[in-house]
Amino acid sequence: MGPTRHDLLTIGQLSARSGLATSALRYYERMGLIHAERTAGNQRRYARATLRRVAFVRAAQRVGLSLEEARTALDRLPEDRAPSTVEWGEAAATWHERIDRQIEELQLLKRKLTGCIGCGCLSLSRCALYNADDRAAAAGPGARYLLGDTPVRDAAEGA
Repeated sequence: MGPTRHDLLTIGQLSARSGLATSALRYYERMGLIHAERTAGNQRRYARATLRRVAFVRAAQRVGLSLEEARTALDRLPEDRAPSTVEWGEAAATWHERIDRQIEELQLLKRKLTGCIGCGCLSLSRCALYNADDRAAAAGPGARYLLGDTPVRDAAEGA
C-alpha cells in the first residue's frame, strides 16, 4: 500500500519545511536527487522521506561536495522511506576520504594565504618576484602556488 495523500508534501510544503526555494527543489528533481509523484493534475507530491534526502544534499554541499557526489551517495539510499542508521552511515562513509582531502587542501590554503593577502593575486606573494612573466602558467591552470607548487626564483630576482 502506497502513501496516502496525507503522507505526501506539495512542493510548497517541501520548500517551507526544507528552507529551499521551489526552483531549487525542481532542479534537485531534474538532477535525480529527489523524486516526486504526480497527481492527476500533474502536480508534484513528495514523500515525507524526501525531507531527509534534501537535508543530506544540503549537508553535502556545506562540506564542499558536488551535487553529483551527493547523488552518488543518495543512490545507495531508499527513496520511499527514511534510511536506517546503518544505511546513512554507509552513504556518509563514501565521503570520508573526500572530506579528509578537502581538509588538507584548506589547511594548506590557510598556511599559505597570509602571504598572498597583500596583493590579492593568489600567487602567494609578490608576483613580480615569484611569478615574473607568468612562469607559474607553465605548470598548469589555477593558482599554482596555492595548489602546492614551489615558486622558483632566478638569480636576477635576488634569490
